[in-house]
Amino acid sequence: MRILLIYPEYPDTFWSFKHAIKFIHKKAAHPPLGLLTIGAMLPEGWPKRLVDMNVTKLTQADMDWADCAFVSGMVVQRASARSVIHRCKSAGLKVVAGGPLFTSEHDQFEEVDHFVLNEAEVTLPPFLRDLERGAARRVYESSEFADVEQTPVPLWELALIKKYAGMSIQFSRGCPFNCEFCNVTALFGHKTRVKTADQIIRELDRLYELGWRSNVFFVDDNFIGNKRYLKETLLPALIEWRKGKRGIPFNTEASVNLADDEELMAMMVEAGFDSVFIGIETPDEESLAECNKRQNTNRDLVECVRRIQRAGLQVQGGFIVGFDHDGPSIFQRQIDFIQKSGIVTAMVGMLQAPPGTRLYERMKQEGRLLGAISGDIDGTTNIVPRMGLDRLMDGYQVILGHIYSPKYYYRRVKLFLREYEMPKVQPALDFQRFLALFRSSFRLGILGRERFQYWRLLAWTACYRRKLLPLAITLTIYGHHFRKTCCMRRVPQGGGVPPLE
Repeated sequence: MRILLIYPEYPDTFWSFKHAIKFIHKKAAHPPLGLLTIGAMLPEGWPKRLVDMNVTKLTQADMDWADCAFVSGMVVQRASARSVIHRCKSAGLKVVAGGPLFTSEHDQFEEVDHFVLNEAEVTLPPFLRDLERGAARRVYESSEFADVEQTPVPLWELALIKKYAGMSIQFSRGCPFNCEFCNVTALFGHKTRVKTADQIIRELDRLYELGWRSNVFFVDDNFIGNKRYLKETLLPALIEWRKGKRGIPFNTEASVNLADDEELMAMMVEAGFDSVFIGIETPDEESLAECNKRQNTNRDLVECVRRIQRAGLQVQGGFIVGFDHDGPSIFQRQIDFIQKSGIVTAMVGMLQAPPGTRLYERMKQEGRLLGAISGDIDGTTNIVPRMGLDRLMDGYQVILGHIYSPKYYYRRVKLFLREYEMPKVQPALDFQRFLALFRSSFRLGILGRERFQYWRLLAWTACYRRKLLPLAITLTIYGHHFRKTCCMRRVPQGGGVPPLE
């Protein structure tokens, strides 16, 4: 059976980095790790072809070649997934769907023949057995959590890896915390399940064999969920693996209590990690308590961020507005926190309630659900906020307009570069990354409205933090991407917080 693995188009969002990756002539940030892993789970004798619609088009020839299409995606890809499924069905293909979008919304896709939901290590084998004997059911789902030590090495050879800015691998699933708005524990549980160090090394070896030398993103929702295994096994293995190799810096996601463990931070840096995404959410203690973000309470969050950055890990931060305890001052408080902390990449979103979360159930009971989530930090919400929707939307737009206006964005970059310890591992400098300097100089330094801030930052970095100049250029490009997405959402640039009524 010939299998077409299809990943729908990702819309233009903060997370897509579409405007940034153009500077290095890449088509997408990362390949679809889930589909590449599914490909490795399918029978070896079945021919397989990946069509990531973010890097290539789905052609009639692709559909004529295939017998069956496996479609996966996230909630933010809902519209594209629906279109793709319709095209496949019109071409006479059997369609199998799975992944986060379909696990939460499979009843919304009538044209799909079979749903393989939850963790594929559990639900895919019975589907394949039933398919072989001609008795496949429409829905395969399970509350059982998979043994990730049985997960195979993804088939990265199916991907056009030169089209991507980074690769991704997964070390663990699950999170020990229980934030009200997060569906990670609903999907993967509280217990942190980890792959063996040998598994991770095999995956990295395969990427290295394929010639990959740039960034690798550990997609774990909380990389430090099992600190003991990290310190005693995985990080020492990564440090050993890196000897004699060049390039391949790592980045990941972690909880803010990483700041409490200097040994762990030092080992991560030694292993090649240079940045972490951390869910800060809000500087308001009452709102943190409301959403059960206990790991963030009773601590100086600004100092935690600086401690992590001084260790050599850039902090990318997630922020939320719209909690029930948020008052009118929250917008300026979020702005002040982001500027003071030096978090350059600040992903700010309005509170949303994903299905399966405690927040969703609470909003449903209170009659405050507005519909489906967008899956993006796009200035939308599916709940009725206490402060009023118009007030929340106005304040949200003001935050984005302020923190990504050139004046304040470049000020934050400079503050970060002052604090940041030079990373030990740098991505290999290929021709496109070299040309990114000249492209940014022209687009941002000559044509851009931020041209004065651009040259001032580069001059300061060249004088005082010369080794961080490539990073400074990267961050100017990120700022360009964020401003483009802000403009797409019609966010006013550099405005103040609306006056209180």
